[in-house]
Amino acid sequence: MKRERIYLFDTTLRDGQQTPGVDFSVEDKIAIASMLDDFGIDYVEGGYPGANPTDTAFFAKRRTRNARFVAFGMTKRTGVSAANDPGLAALLQSASDTVCLVAKSWDYHVAVALGCTNEENLDNITASVDAVVASGREAMVDCEHFFDGYKANPDYALACAKSAHEAGARWIVLCDTNGGTQPEEIRAIVASVIAAGIPGDRLGIHAHNDTGQAVANSLAAVEAGVRQIQGTLNGIGERCGNANLVTLIPTLALKDVYSSRFETAIDLDRLQELTKLSHAFDELLNRSPDHQMPYVGVSAFATKAGIHASALLKDPRTYEHVTPESVGNLRKVMVSDQGGKANFINALKRRGIVVGKDDPRLDKLISIVKEREATGYAYEGADASFAILARRTLGHVPDFFHVESFRVMVERRFDANGQLKTVSEAVVRVTIDGEETLSVAEGHGPVNALDLALRKDLGKYQHEIVDLELADYKVRILNGGTEAITRVLIESTDATGARWWTVGVSDNIIDASFQALMDSIVFKLLKNRDGAVAAAAE
Repeated sequence: MKRERIYLFDTTLRDGQQTPGVDFSVEDKIAIASMLDDFGIDYVEGGYPGANPTDTAFFAKRRTRNARFVAFGMTKRTGVSAANDPGLAALLQSASDTVCLVAKSWDYHVAVALGCTNEENLDNITASVDAVVASGREAMVDCEHFFDGYKANPDYALACAKSAHEAGARWIVLCDTNGGTQPEEIRAIVASVIAAGIPGDRLGIHAHNDTGQAVANSLAAVEAGVRQIQGTLNGIGERCGNANLVTLIPTLALKDVYSSRFETAIDLDRLQELTKLSHAFDELLNRSPDHQMPYVGVSAFATKAGIHASALLKDPRTYEHVTPESVGNLRKVMVSDQGGKANFINALKRRGIVVGKDDPRLDKLISIVKEREATGYAYEGADASFAILARRTLGHVPDFFHVESFRVMVERRFDANGQLKTVSEAVVRVTIDGEETLSVAEGHGPVNALDLALRKDLGKYQHEIVDLELADYKVRILNGGTEAITRVLIESTDATGARWWTVGVSDNIIDASFQALMDSIVFKLLKNRDGAVAAAAE
């Protein structure tokens, strides 16, 4: 039996940005779009071009290679033609493949929020979709508050959806905007929409998590016939969040009730990258991953001692609904470390490193990683640091240079004009091929000064790092007090457009930063010499 296709639509960069405390920069958005694109998501919604400088800059060019790049915006305003509406114009001028228009489908909102008549709202939907289709882009319409609107006035909610469909929208997305609809209601209302003449393969679901049922509501909609699911990474979003794609994707792929009937773009090989994707995203947000998140949490396959652990030792299936390896996670209780080794072997293979499961160097690497993670390192979000550690442990890293010492000074003083200023200066001693160099630099803060001094004179390697740039710098305090352990995550890039992340951990923020800076430079030098390393960079 041929399986039906489910399309995955990610709105992390738009709806996910409504999360309190989340504010993506353009660089953040570029990095996240690349992560989603590489993972295999069908649609990546990037934001609202024209609404703010960040989104406008982000849509200056296409940010995905394979996924459809989606711009979000409102239907045209009442009283203005589609050709003269500035909001619609910004969408059509953006470097997007698809335009997602949000349209009111609850008559209460039409009157209160838009202040127009029901018929005017329908005309706005039709004219806006017409304009998008005429521009050569794929059009989709988010029917906002659709389920509440249907319960209040089913005829009008259906009229909104039909207007979008008849105008040529590829997808009509039914939104549970307030997040209060129950799974049985979702199933019944979707069925009624299909019965009214809109095919299920033109329908999507956009569920919010205000009753903790966004994933269940999305699956109920799929059962009823929709073939596009919208959601976010790790379920972030306004109020209680959106449907969590990190939970939905493996459920669709690994549960026979779905996998026997449906397929997505995420095959079983890609699915093994799920835990890495989830944790790397949390690192980018500078927050700790949810240990109990389904499939990818560090506790998802953890079992304490007792009868459960005893049973796991005999057969892991006794207390695991899927294997941890299938989603790139690790089992915490095992009869041996073979499960852990399999994950490490696969991770190394993706980086061009082939090692046998009986190689004692592999045991050493696993031991080092576990020890370091216990002290605060997090390699899911610092792939370059892991690659360096692995290659160094397995004997694949040349001794490019050696830092003999460094010193950082911060001085607060009055300048010649009597203005109070803070000056940071760093001194770094580096040995290359037996020759020592001394570099001094001032910077905007101690880390910047240290970075400039370290990269000021690397001798014969200097020409190789001239295009190296630090794109982002994040600090997380792992415990309280002035003696807290600090984790520093640095994102680097170069002229090729590749991006990589490195990590450092210490009770001294400067030392943690230096570790990450060192790894960034070493990875750049490795990348210049090894195609497998270059391929591992984003």
